Amino acid sequence: MQLSKRIGHLVLASVAAIALAACAGQKVPAERLIAAIQQTVTAASDEAKKYIPEQLMAVQTRLDELKASFDKKDYAAVVAGAPAVLDAAQSLATAAAAKKDEVLKALNDKWTALAGSVPGYMTAVQKRIDELGKKSNKKAAAGIDLDAARSASSDAGSLWSKAQAAFAAGNMEEAVDAAQSVRTKIEAVAATLKLDLSAPVAKS
Repeated sequence: MQLSKRIGHLVLASVAAIALAACAGQKVPAERLIAAIQQTVTAASDEAKKYIPEQLMAVQTRLDELKASFDKKDYAAVVAGAPAVLDAAQSLATAAAAKKDEVLKALNDKWTALAGSVPGYMTAVQKRIDELGKKSNKKAAAGIDLDAARSASSDAGSLWSKAQAAFAAGNMEEAVDAAQSVRTKIEAVAATLKLDLSAPVAKS
């Protein structure tokens, strides 16, 4: 009985040793896979954070799960699950580029529309200010703060210059934001001047 027990213990020890060796043999591949995924995520992270943050977060979560398995020495789980995560990580750059193109096209369309209307609005507002500033139009200018209108129009002009500079530099988001602010300011000035901007206006 004692001999059989000793043999049994030896068998169990041998099985455990074999399992441990097999597990240890997957450590290096698991480690390399995690490193490859991390490197791929890092390379795509800047664009991915801006354009596809949710997709980036999903991949990072899966990578964290692989790291947790590795820390638990479950290398087999890492080796089995890593290829799918690596594929997802590799798709980040492509997805981010596609989303970036989509966003830039939308911004370019907005800029084109604003650039086609804002200069004309500014011209119309300035023309209205000049007309109301004439002594002959004193009655029409009653109740209108022309000085405030001139100041607001000047501010809008300065902001439009900044918008154009941003566009020239390729900063489309900044250009569109500034241009939209100009349009809002000009529309507000036009309202105080009782000027209807819905009518066709000449572009400067």
